[in-house]
Order: sequence, then C-alpha cells, then structure tokens
Amino acid sequence: MKMPVLSSLVLSLAALSLTGATVATRTASAFSPRYLVQDGSVSAARERVASVGAVVERELGIVHAVAARLNPWQAQRLRAMSGVSVFADRTLSMRQSSGLLGGLTSTLTSTVSDAASSTLVTANQVPVVSSVTTSVVSAASGDSVPQDGTGVNTPTILYQTNYPMEVGANTLQQKGITGQDVTIAMLDSGLWQALTQNYGARILGTVDVTTAGSGPVLGDPYGHGTHITSIAAGGAVNISGNYLGIAPQANLVIVRAFNGEGAGSYVDVIAGLDWIVAHQHQYNIRVLNLSFGATPESYYWNDPLNQAVMAAWKAGIVVVVAAGNSGPSPMTIDVPGNVPYVITAGALTDNYTPYDLDDDRLASFSSAGPTYEGFVKPEVIAPGGHMVASMSSNSYLANIDPGSMNATQEMFTMSGTSMAAAVTSGVVALMLQADPALTPDTVKCRLLASARPGVTSSGTLAYSVFEQGAGLINAVSAVNSTMTGCANQGLNISADLAGTEHFGGPANQDVNGNFYVMNMAGSTWGGSQSADGYSWSTTFNSTQGYNWSAGYAWSQPYGWSEGYPWTNDYTWNTGYAWSKGYAWSKSVPWWGAGGSKASGSTPASIVPWVPNQ
Repeated sequence: MKMPVLSSLVLSLAALSLTGATVATRTASAFSPRYLVQDGSVSAARERVASVGAVVERELGIVHAVAARLNPWQAQRLRAMSGVSVFADRTLSMRQSSGLLGGLTSTLTSTVSDAASSTLVTANQVPVVSSVTTSVVSAASGDSVPQDGTGVNTPTILYQTNYPMEVGANTLQQKGITGQDVTIAMLDSGLWQALTQNYGARILGTVDVTTAGSGPVLGDPYGHGTHITSIAAGGAVNISGNYLGIAPQANLVIVRAFNGEGAGSYVDVIAGLDWIVAHQHQYNIRVLNLSFGATPESYYWNDPLNQAVMAAWKAGIVVVVAAGNSGPSPMTIDVPGNVPYVITAGALTDNYTPYDLDDDRLASFSSAGPTYEGFVKPEVIAPGGHMVASMSSNSYLANIDPGSMNATQEMFTMSGTSMAAAVTSGVVALMLQADPALTPDTVKCRLLASARPGVTSSGTLAYSVFEQGAGLINAVSAVNSTMTGCANQGLNISADLAGTEHFGGPANQDVNGNFYVMNMAGSTWGGSQSADGYSWSTTFNSTQGYNWSAGYAWSQPYGWSEGYPWTNDYTWNTGYAWSKGYAWSKSVPWWGAGGSKASGSTPASIVPWVPNQ
C-alpha cells in the first residue's frame, strides 16, 4: 500500500524531532551543571568526559580530575563507569544572623544562587560584622595602654593592634624573627594593597583563577582577602615602631578564587590549590592559609577539596584552616578544617580588654569538634574577635557595613575564625624562619605542645579539647619548642590519598550524648580516657573569661591527635557503625556512593555572619 505524501512527511518530521530531542538530551549546554570528573589521572578523566560528548573546561591535576558541564544523561553514563567518581560542583550560599545585612545579603544571595554561569561557593569565614566599629588604638607613646575605640578616625601611625602581643609575635619581631624568606600563600578573594602595609617586593606572585582565569590579581573587590592578609603578613608600623601584623616581612603569593561578592566554586578553589602546589618551589611556599569553609557532605577523604588540601600537606606545605563560625554546638567543624592532618584554628576574643589576658574567652561562634570521623578539632585557638585590619573603603564589605569601616584609615573591624587562621599562619611563618627544616607534622606538633589552654581558678580546663584543642597559640614557645612526634601519629597521608586506607580519631559519644576521648591503648581500647577536659557535656561558658596558662599539665599530651585505621570497623557506644555509614546527629546531605552527590540533597550553607566579640 502506498503511503500518502502528507502522512510520509508528518512521520519524517516526527522522526527528525525525536532524533533532535535525543541529541539535545545528550549534549550539555552553558546552563548545564558543572561537575568534577575524577579518574586515575587527568588524561583518563579527560578521555571519559570526551566519551560522553562533553567538553573539559579545566584540568585539576592535584585531584586527578577535570571540570565539565554535564547534562543528566552524561552524568549518569560517567557514574556508571568503573573507577570514575563524579562530584557536583557544590552550591553554597551566604547567610547571616541579623541586622543591616539581612535584606541586602539575602537579595544578593538569591541573585548569585540563581545565576546560570556557575555553581557557587561562598568565601568564608564570611566576615563577622557588628555595631562595634573600631580597633584598639594607642597614643603616640609606646608606653600608653591601648583602649578600645568608639569611632575615632585615628591615624594609622597611631593604631596598635593587640593580637601580635597576645600570641607573643611582638617579642619575636623585636628579635628579628619576622617571617623573612618564608612565603605564605593566601587563597581568598584577592588583595588590595594599602601603601601603609609595605607589601612591595614581598608579593612574589599572584593568580586569579575565578571564571577559569589565569591572569594576575588586580585587587580585592570583596575585601576579605585583604583583611586576613594584613593580619598574617601586613607590614604596617605605628609611630612606636610596633608592627600591626604577625609576620610583617614574610613573602606572599596571592591566589584569588572568590569573586566580588565573596563567592566561588569548588572547581575554582581546587584550581587555586593546584596552582599553589605547582608553584611551591618557585616561590618557596611554606604556609597556606585557607580562611573559608563549608558543611561536610561526605567523609573527609571523599571530598575533592579535602583531597587537594591533603595533597598540599603531603607536598610539604603547612596548611592552616579556619574551623568555622557555627559554634558553640559540637560537630560543626567545616570542610576543609575537618581534614585530620591540617592545623585547624578556632577563635578567642580578648573581651575588649586588650591588656588583660585573664578575662579572655573562647568566642561563642567558634566551631567545635569532634569531626564526624572522631578527630578532635580545632587543634588550637588564636585571636579572632573584633579584629582590625586593612581594607579598602570601596570594597563590598565596607559598603554593606560602613559602621565597621574606618574610611579615613582604610581599616575594618570584623570577627571570625578566618582571622584566627590568619594569625596562626603568621605564627607558622615565624616558626619556619627560625627553623626552615621543620616539616608540616613537626610544625603542628610544636604549635600544639606550646599552646596555653584556658583554665579555671582551680586549675582545671575551662573548655574541653573539642572546643579549644591544645589552647591559645604562643609564638615564642613554639619557636623554642623541641617537641617532635606529637601530631598526626597513626595516620598515613599517602595511603589516605591513594584510597588504600582511611582513618578515624579517638572521639566517641556516650549513651547520654556526652563526647569523650577514648583510651587508645591496650585492652581498654574504646573506653573513656580518664582525664580533665577529655569529656564534654556540650555546655558552653559564653561570658566568663579565663586565664590562659602555660603551666597546665596534660595527662596524656596530645594523644587525641592520633588516629586509627578505619578498617578496624569500630562501632560507637551509641550504636553507630561508621564503616557502614554513620547516622549523624543532625541532617547532613551526602554525596552518594562513588563520590556523586546524593540526589535530593540540598546545598549546604556557608559559615554565618555573627556579631563581633
């Protein structure tokens, strides 16, 4: 039977339409989600992406991965391939507690989150802003006692920050230990160079990896990177001859991975880490500061950002990470601060009495451990309350919170574990100038061994190890320390990165919900370690200040910095079998098996805005 011409034409058009639809479903567009595709090597990952008709946007050699935009069909095909892990590029949004930032930041968040150009992460510790607007200021005399200012536009030459004194950096500076010849890499939102900071030739290299770029850093429209860089390595000097930063003669490498609203992607951050490790020897990069974070969505070893951070540590770079601003609740440590190898810093406030150390306290926003794998975090704490540092008055942050901006002197006040991490990075640079042969593990060991825990009037710990770690860092004691072998014991970073072995820490939780450190030795392994501060009922002393004592006698020094092979299949007392998937005490979205983000999970939120403390 001969088919009518019209019917034949309709069927042909229908077939063409179906073919076109099939092609469309198998072709990613600029609006398709971005993924990290990981295999045994970059070339293998590139071949896998090409096999499904997708285009590689960027190579991420540090984690043997590439970035590509994939449609659902392509992502499904890749996930089904043996040896391939597929990670959705995480979407993270900025959030805040209250105040003038509420409406504006929510609007900006909505706009950024809905943008089709990329999946965004927010730079953290997203600054912590408050109505307390100015720094500690001093008169021209070096003998004057600084007072907390209340809006006075004091000339920069009269400013006196107290955080170098609080950690002992000023004493080392007077001895010529200033971080000279040690390079700190700052991976953040860029750098605006105030002339008073005396950066000059100390900036050895810069790169802007945002939007797949590779050009130099031309500024810091957001402001966060400028603030923390001046804390760690600013060279400003006041009229008394005191430095305002921690390591004022350290060299710097500036990597911009966050945009003008403080947002960036996992791909950009990992690309920045890749660049840093690749240029490590060219610029003598010994320290890496990471003042950002996100809620964990997997075990530490499955997260590609954590894998990149571990690779940097293995390469010989001391990585310092902000703990997060989600405290004082337990188990609030951010990625990548949950990596057991790195130094994770919590925050202390001087309680607005800069020269009275006896009333200093842990900042209530400072995130607490343990991590989901049982590691004690943070390891140390450092000043992070109402920190004054450099920032352009034209930056995003200065414009949304003008009350915290001293526009005349281009100084901004904010709080957060971002700032605590920057202080710690500066102290590490001082340690490495004093002894360039130190390995990352030894740096961590000596930093812990020399820290001063907060203690009560009766001599017991004021905060548990899950809140303060070993305590407040002390630069002088860290430089003078001879301790070795007291950090990262029982861990194997090579096996961890190779995927042949992973590790858990000694933290546990009893039937009443209290956290404690297990006895890791002998036949009582798994039982509670009887020691001051090793058990935590999760109560937090939010207002009382304490003495930070160098004379506290640890019952088992830093045993909680150890790990054990995950293959032990240890079952928590509460019935959680971690090797089979731990049922977290709060809702946490997970990347599913094979490293792919679990379907139906919602984006995590970045560290919240909190008031200055």
